Amino acid sequence: MTIPAIALRGLCVLPKMVVHFDVSRRKSILALEKAMVGDQKIFLVAQKSVQDEDPGKEELYSIGTIGMIKQILKLPGGMVRVLVEGLERAQLSALEAEEGYLEADVEVCPPEPFLEADDVTKEAMCRILKEHVEKYAAVNPALSKDVATMLLESRTLEELLDEISISIPFSMENKQQLIETTSLPERYVLVEQILGTEVEISRIKQEFQEKVKERIDKNQKEYILREQMKLIKEELGEDTIQADAEQFERQLEKLKAGKEVKERISKEIGRYKTMPMGSQEAYVSRNYIETLLGLPWSRMSRDNKDLARAEKILEEDHYGLEKVKERVMEFLAVRSLTGKGDSPIICLVGPPGTGKTSIARSVARALGKRYVRICLGGIRDEAEIRGHRRTYVGAMPGRVAAALKQAGASNPLMLLDEVDKVGSDYKGDPASALLEILDSAQNDTFRDHYIELPLDLSNVLFIATANTTQTIPRPLLDRMEIIEVSSYTENEKYHIADKYLVVKQMKKNGLTADQFSVSAKAVRKIIHNYTREAGVRELERKIGELCRKAAKELLDGKKKQVKITEGNLEKYLGKELVRFETVNEEDAVGIVRGLAWTSVGGDTLEVEVNLMPGSGKLHLTGQMGDVMKESAEAALSYVRSVSPAYQVDSAVYEKNDIHVHIPEGAVPKDGPSAGITMATAMLSAVTNKKVKADLAMTGEITLRGRVLPIGGLKEKLLAAKMADIHTVLVPGNNKPHVQELSSEILDGMDIKFVGSMDEVLKEALV
Repeated sequence: MTIPAIALRGLCVLPKMVVHFDVSRRKSILALEKAMVGDQKIFLVAQKSVQDEDPGKEELYSIGTIGMIKQILKLPGGMVRVLVEGLERAQLSALEAEEGYLEADVEVCPPEPFLEADDVTKEAMCRILKEHVEKYAAVNPALSKDVATMLLESRTLEELLDEISISIPFSMENKQQLIETTSLPERYVLVEQILGTEVEISRIKQEFQEKVKERIDKNQKEYILREQMKLIKEELGEDTIQADAEQFERQLEKLKAGKEVKERISKEIGRYKTMPMGSQEAYVSRNYIETLLGLPWSRMSRDNKDLARAEKILEEDHYGLEKVKERVMEFLAVRSLTGKGDSPIICLVGPPGTGKTSIARSVARALGKRYVRICLGGIRDEAEIRGHRRTYVGAMPGRVAAALKQAGASNPLMLLDEVDKVGSDYKGDPASALLEILDSAQNDTFRDHYIELPLDLSNVLFIATANTTQTIPRPLLDRMEIIEVSSYTENEKYHIADKYLVVKQMKKNGLTADQFSVSAKAVRKIIHNYTREAGVRELERKIGELCRKAAKELLDGKKKQVKITEGNLEKYLGKELVRFETVNEEDAVGIVRGLAWTSVGGDTLEVEVNLMPGSGKLHLTGQMGDVMKESAEAALSYVRSVSPAYQVDSAVYEKNDIHVHIPEGAVPKDGPSAGITMATAMLSAVTNKKVKADLAMTGEITLRGRVLPIGGLKEKLLAAKMADIHTVLVPGNNKPHVQELSSEILDGMDIKFVGSMDEVLKEALV
């Protein structure tokens, strides 16, 4: 027969099966309408692939079912729901698309009877199938009792085969096989095989479900127990330990460190988990773990290798300090060539206020390193450097380990400030603890007492600062590269003030260039008449004072602009405070100008000697130190030894006392460089010969009259220049040091090199 056809997607309709399905394709809806106009019969055949939208005969199965349309219901969206009943199998012969719908030529396939099976065999087959149905119903609760009862009450084998095929939810492929099997014996074998397989699948599925349910029940039970335990721990205050431990473990996974470090931290976390909340031991363990996790074991910051950029930054931030800048550029050049290079330990030595600390910060910026500062002034406990042992309550790591943690990288620039002011007492010697840190040969395995693991400090660039090397222990000094940061000249101070200090203080006090200005002469006058220092701290304070007073005037509405000049400077800063010792107006007997070095710069000292009747005693006043007293005694011995050459009777020393005094007696004075000054003054007093007023000298004396070299020459010459002294006697061995000084210091000064007291007296005595 030729009837309209519908291609079904994912659905098979069997004979005697009543089913409803939705139709959305235009061809299928037109086929339904055509069937309803006729005898309401339609050919239902499944397509091989559900993806095909317009299947042809090759894309359809060859066997389908002729169905009777029972009901059609139109749905929103152009869809149609149809109820059909399967009548009989049919084979597709031809398929044509007529008038927009599919029309099929089909041939009915009647079922083949059981020709060789008798009634007993059929009954046996029925019972086998019913046993399978019972087993299926037992392992598959989805099969309702009514359907199972109906299947078990089927009387004939043919009826049972049809009911099983319709009622049990076989797969689409199995149902298509059942449609295509017209032979009843073959269909029986196929149904038994499919049903047996379904029973086994359902049994295995049920076993899996039971195992999953058992596991879920177990997990549910564990979850409930954990929640209960969590609630109990919350009540007891113990839940934070587990939460902290989990957080520590996550941090440990991300930590860049060696195997030894990670194993130690992991072990400590395991110990921490077992500790009772609130105990002292848990508190100590927690702090220890946090400290270890916070240290940058293998984490390094990227260094700047651009020499030009580094040099530009150093020049921007600081005026002068050529040696420091040159040393930093050398370090950067070596690091660029080698890739690593040992980090040097640089010690900047110089008076306060000369920019030692700030130059370290600029070096860090130039090199692209992170900057941390450790102030060592007044430290007396070794544990401040090496850390406390964890056996003590309140133990903490040393300052070096803490600084590494603060930097967040294992290659920062670490500034050891005021290294000359480290003390020592019964608690230990911090300077000795610094020996290992500042030794590049052994600081790659520095052990902090608190950390208890080796810290690699070989990548750290250490810069130390000190006002003097005299109080630094010799072994510690030996480990550092000393760079002298000397006093600034007045010209250098002017440039520093002009480029940096005025701008800094204006910004700090909220002033703009339109509101405030300082003339060059005013700045020079502040330097010369209002400050007396080696550095520029007091100069910066004076500029800050000007800014504050200018800000007050601007807010009072008195002025819209404040200009500081040489003429009105006294109005803002008051009378000139600094008085410089100047040259004596005339030559005098027993008075000689000496030069001294102090931690805050250079100064001039007048040595006065009086000869008076007595018993040959030597009186020393003016707060002289032991070294200076010994220099005075050596000078007296030399003077007595050369007295015959100056026609001085030896009885003079037996009948007279010699009094040596250095004015400003309240100021302590010490050092080895006043020997020739005191010898000249003594000889002048004994011989009653005058000493040139426009002359200063510095140098140590021996008993035989040799002049020994001294230090602090730049500061001493600056002091002489400030006192308007033009002739200075300097030990001959200090000639290389004089040659290194800038022409700014030496201009207008007559430097004379002396090697013996004869040369000194020749120049000094009138």
